[in-house]
This record gives sequence, structure tokens and C-alpha cells, in this order.
Amino acid sequence: MPSSARLPVRRRRRFALIAQLVAVVVAVGAAVTVIAERPGGQPGAERLAAEQIGTPPPLVDAPVPPEPSPSAAPPSSAPPVLRVPGAVPSAGSGTFGYDSRSGPVLGRAGELRRYRVAVESGSDEDAADFAQAVHTALAGPGSWVDSGRLRLQQVPGAAPRDFTVYLATARTAGRMCAQGGVNIRINGRPYTSCRAPGQVIINLDRWRLSVPHFVSAAVPLTVYRTYVVNHEVGHQLGHRHERCPGAGRPAPVMMQQTLFLNGCRANPWPYLNGRRHSGPAL
Repeated sequence: MPSSARLPVRRRRRFALIAQLVAVVVAVGAAVTVIAERPGGQPGAERLAAEQIGTPPPLVDAPVPPEPSPSAAPPSSAPPVLRVPGAVPSAGSGTFGYDSRSGPVLGRAGELRRYRVAVESGSDEDAADFAQAVHTALAGPGSWVDSGRLRLQQVPGAAPRDFTVYLATARTAGRMCAQGGVNIRINGRPYTSCRAPGQVIINLDRWRLSVPHFVSAAVPLTVYRTYVVNHEVGHQLGHRHERCPGAGRPAPVMMQQTLFLNGCRANPWPYLNGRRHSGPAL
């Protein structure tokens, strides 16, 4: 075959070889592009994320507390407060400051009775603290609302109410109780607390000092305070005095525990184990 006839064939082979080389280069470039990109198509995304977030700090093991020594004794709890030390003001101004807060409704069902809380000026007592102690006594468990037929709620001083719980110095308490027809004097001094119509009057002496037979029996002051609130509120609710039901048994809350226990054990609650705890009528 003449040379002029073979020339196109050579060119076609050269072109085919060049085309194969171009195809290889394109394939390699595509592979490199795929490796360098994340699925979102943003080159170097892993490196950028690391720069923006920063390298996380190394994990540090939490310190392990040392095991207690077998010979180490547990810390002893502080003994209960039986009475407040220091002098108790015997007289105040005769005027009262009221806790301004509203409290939650205590009890599940029954008549709602509202009360306010007042502290005599000059008694060195805080109305909010006294209100909290009254709330604790009336909330229970074990309080009068456990009957399921009564609800109680603290209201501010100026709000409509059914009764007021007062904390008064001995002289003021004696006067207020006498005006309500109750003599709280023992050996010539106002000693106990009382209930007058619409007024539950707690004697500051008893609130601060409890009573000797509670103190000698190591009954905490908080127990006496809960008792005296529930006892006088019990009078406001229409309950009368009761006697000890038997030696060694809990005293009914309507027993005059401020004066005696008569073989019973101190008890601040009208309900025990969900049942009304009472004794023979006095």
C-alpha cells in the first residue's frame, strides 16, 4: 500500500492513544477530588471544623474520695434545743406586727378556715419565723387537717380571717386572755397560753422556755411549740380538755401538757397513724 494511504491510519492510532491518556488523567483527577471533599462538596471541611471547634481537652479522671478509716467515728449530731437561752422580755408594746404572706391551703377537704399570724412588737421575735412554726404545726402530718373535714390557710394581716394566732409577752398574754375570760396565772404570773374568741394566744415565756417537765425529759423545744399551737387551735376548733389515757401512752394533744403529763408521754399531734388520738374527757 502506498505511504499516502497508511498516513490516516497512523493518525487515527495516535489520536486514540492521546484519547486514552486524557481519559486516564481525567479519572485520576476525579478520584482526587472525591477524596478531598466531604459529601457536601466543601473541600477541607474536616480541617475547617477542627480549626473552628478546637481540639477537645483530654479526659481527666475524677478524683476518687479516700475510703473512711475503720477507726473514724461518725460525727455526733448536736443535742436538741430544749429552751432558748437568755432573758425573755416580760412585756412588749402591746401592738402587733402581722406576717404579710399567704400560705397554701392545708388539708384535703372540708370547711376552709383562714388564720393570720401576729407577733408583739418588743418580743424580739420575727413574725415570719413564728408563722413558719405555726404552719409546721398545722400542716402535719398529724395535725387537725388530717380529719379530712377541715382545711386551714394562712392569710395576710388585713385579709378576712376566722382567727388570729398571736405570740405575746407574758404580761400582754395575761391581759388578752383575761379579756377573753381565761385566767392563765400560776403563782401570780401569766404562765400558760390560751384561746379567747377568735384569738389563739401563745405566751412568749412558754414559746422560749418550754416547761420544766419537758426540759427534764429532754423533749425538744420544737415538740413543745408544735403541741402548744395544736392545743390552743384545738380549743378554737371546739375541742375541750382531755386526760391521759394510760401510763406510758402518748398524751392527747388536748391534755394540759403545759401543766403535767400524769404518766403519759409528750405528744404534739391530734392524729397518730392517721387516727384521732384522744383521752377521757376532763
